[in-house]
Amino acid sequence: MWKDYSKSYIKNNHASSISIMSAALIATMFLSLLCSIAYNFWVYDVEQIILDEGSWQGRIVCETLSPDDLSMLCQFANVEKAVINEELSKKEKIVADVYFNNTRTVYRDMPLIAARLGLNEDSIQYNSLLLSRYFIHDPDDATPPMLLTMYLVILVIVAVSLILIIRGSFELSMNARIHQFGIFSSIGATPRQIRTCLLQEAVVLSILPMLFGSMFGILISYGVIKAVNFFASDVSGRHQAVFQYHPSIFAVTVFISFLTVIFSAWIPARKLGRMTPLEAIRNTSGLLLKKTKHSRFLSYIFGIKGELAGNALKAQKKSLRISTLSLLLSFLGFSIMVCFTTLANISTRYTYFERYQDVWDIMITLKDTEILDFGLTNELQDISKIQDATVYQKAKSVTFLPEELQSDELSSLGGLEPVAGTPKTDGQFQVPVLVVALDDTSFLNFCSQIGITPSLDGAIVLNQIWDSINSNFRYKEYIPFVKEDNQATTLYKNDKTLDIPVLSYTRTSPVLREEYDNYALVHFIPLTMWNKTLMEVCEAGPDSYIRILSNGTANLADLNSLEQEIVQLVPEQYEIESENRIQERLSNDSLIQGMVMILGAFCILLAIIGIADVFSNTLGFLSQRKREFAQYMSIGLTPQEMRKMFYIEAFVIAGKPLLITLPLTILFVQFATTASYLDPVVFWSEAPVLPILIFAAAIVLFVGLAYYIGGKRLLQCNLNETLRNDTLI
Repeated sequence: MWKDYSKSYIKNNHASSISIMSAALIATMFLSLLCSIAYNFWVYDVEQIILDEGSWQGRIVCETLSPDDLSMLCQFANVEKAVINEELSKKEKIVADVYFNNTRTVYRDMPLIAARLGLNEDSIQYNSLLLSRYFIHDPDDATPPMLLTMYLVILVIVAVSLILIIRGSFELSMNARIHQFGIFSSIGATPRQIRTCLLQEAVVLSILPMLFGSMFGILISYGVIKAVNFFASDVSGRHQAVFQYHPSIFAVTVFISFLTVIFSAWIPARKLGRMTPLEAIRNTSGLLLKKTKHSRFLSYIFGIKGELAGNALKAQKKSLRISTLSLLLSFLGFSIMVCFTTLANISTRYTYFERYQDVWDIMITLKDTEILDFGLTNELQDISKIQDATVYQKAKSVTFLPEELQSDELSSLGGLEPVAGTPKTDGQFQVPVLVVALDDTSFLNFCSQIGITPSLDGAIVLNQIWDSINSNFRYKEYIPFVKEDNQATTLYKNDKTLDIPVLSYTRTSPVLREEYDNYALVHFIPLTMWNKTLMEVCEAGPDSYIRILSNGTANLADLNSLEQEIVQLVPEQYEIESENRIQERLSNDSLIQGMVMILGAFCILLAIIGIADVFSNTLGFLSQRKREFAQYMSIGLTPQEMRKMFYIEAFVIAGKPLLITLPLTILFVQFATTASYLDPVVFWSEAPVLPILIFAAAIVLFVGLAYYIGGKRLLQCNLNETLRNDTLI
């Protein structure tokens, strides 16, 4: 009986069935998309870690490791293999990479291996980042990575959200049948039989949409990965992402979707099953309009039609809650996202690309290379396409600055303590020193630039400190750091000291693409002074840099050609990273565009969920609202006036999220521009008004379309017949 009844109802109520199937399709598609993208991001992260650090799980670092020790290491039951890392092994140490059959015991096995080799635990290392991606954490780590927890929390939040969305469609369908089930209950149907019938219908209606939704989610995630590769194709340091999918992801998606559908249907089915037969039979399946509540705003603008539309919206408040929230979050998320990316683009352009556009065209980073070991400085200067080339390396040290050596301007602000937050000890301040070693030719040119006699016998001090009291980080103002009568700077490191003679003090820095510490005393020295004695009081950076400025007006083709020529000039023994100013700008623009498109797609998907819920309500309210509109017609309302009611309802549903979002977006922009000390006029001159208007227009259009279709179908019904017969067919 129940099986035949369910088939008959599904066959004769296409609108309700389509509403449920659409909700199940969208929910499953969203879940499949989320799971597929999360899996691909996880796989990409693992691949990147393996490319950067290797696939080893444990590592032994010791002074000696004989072949017998290596053989004994390989004999451990859980060790798959152990190999000597030739690249990292040097005369003073041997590095062995260890691979395990069961990586989950690596934190337990490595200390045992070290003890067997007679080593302490300081001799073992773990590829913690890679292990954490497989959800293997150090048991002694009090704060393990929470990646798995984050994924699970997101999945639960999405599943709960989708339950609420699908529940709305089931509730509409089931509420329309309260009268019927009341009759069935009065002739002996039990609540359990009613719930079983409704759940069977839910499964029948949802099984195909769940499968198709999973497929659509996989296809969309494939498109997302392709889009990421396209927009990030020029980003250095990344590898090409390859779309991957595992059958277990499909199984998890379908299983969670099935549970979501069942739970979504069970909530209203349980509520309906608990109603008494008398309550169910007396239900007229119409909207419960409350006469005591008035919609003053709508009635003031639209008159009686606005009053009726407002009351209808209040009666549908619960069923429209998901659509309102989805549309609000989608429009708010989209508006804030495009405003944020616009702000980020402006900030990056002002503080990086436009600031340094006349400083560099190509930057070469010489990895793990001392400036003394690089011998191609003169060869770079001889390339005709190069206007200027500088080779340099950086190091850090400290000096102690007596209070009396502070500049008068700094003293007038209270000294280092309030300006830089540097405490005073024994009348002196410990000041960080940044030492920049330039090749001799560039240093001599810098001497000429600031108007002093070129010399390689001392340092030039950048005598400036950020006035953080009277300026902000966006528009920095600098004052002199020290008095310029000091002829030497004493550098300290542990118990060693070194005096560096000062040739001159300046407020001009060399033409380098460098952002110096706000409170550091920067010293520029020639390569001639960069010796072992200096290294004893400095902590040198591992890399050296080549800053190149090309001749004339450079375009992308010219810089690509010059970059290739320089890269070929550098011997293969050097590991280098190369940057091209124009290509960097294009890559940055491409990344921002890609981020906007991907995040925008999620916002659009969220809007689709809200619009689908609106369609679900409008197509599902035919049976619920027939009696309501038949009553309106009986008191003289014309079909044209009822259409106006639909327009008003659509206007409120679409307009409410827009009206809430606009002031919140303006507040966000105001807060962001204030926090970043950016002139609001600069932002508003580039504000993404058109994308926001297009997104808003799309929401209004589709909500209006949903009400147009629903209203048209409703007005085509025989409303007079509804007044005479309020039973459901």
